Amino acid sequence: MTLVRLHSKPGFTGFNNLMDGLSSPLSSLYKQDFVSSANQKTPVNIKETETWYEMELIAPGFEKQDFKIKLDKNILSVSAEKNAAPETNTEKYIRKEYTNQSFERSFTVEETIDADNIAAKYVNGVLLLNLPKKAIVKEEVKQINIQ
Repeated sequence: MTLVRLHSKPGFTGFNNLMDGLSSPLSSLYKQDFVSSANQKTPVNIKETETWYEMELIAPGFEKQDFKIKLDKNILSVSAEKNAAPETNTEKYIRKEYTNQSFERSFTVEETIDADNIAAKYVNGVLLLNLPKKAIVKEEVKQINIQ
């Protein structure tokens, strides 16, 4: 195994230190917003057809048993939590940037969703949720006869 160490060029302190060094309050707000939004939001795509909605949540590194999906009234909640493997005395990390992973997202869904037929699967780091719509039942027009 080859260990590669990266050294920055003299005079270049890196992007994070560059942002810290700027005196503009706007730049520090941008940096804080960028860091917090990147760490807290799991990206999602939502598609709609005439018969269903499909949600794709990007969640790499999880197993399907790590997810909890629930529908309470019209709030669909998706969460996952995975704890990193515990360190042993024989392991020595040179760099460790992650330990635990977790997220939670909630979505308001329409009452037209068929809650009994919601399906989910986890494939290649993407959680796919299929939310079928209820069949639309048209009421018959009643003809009233005049007597």
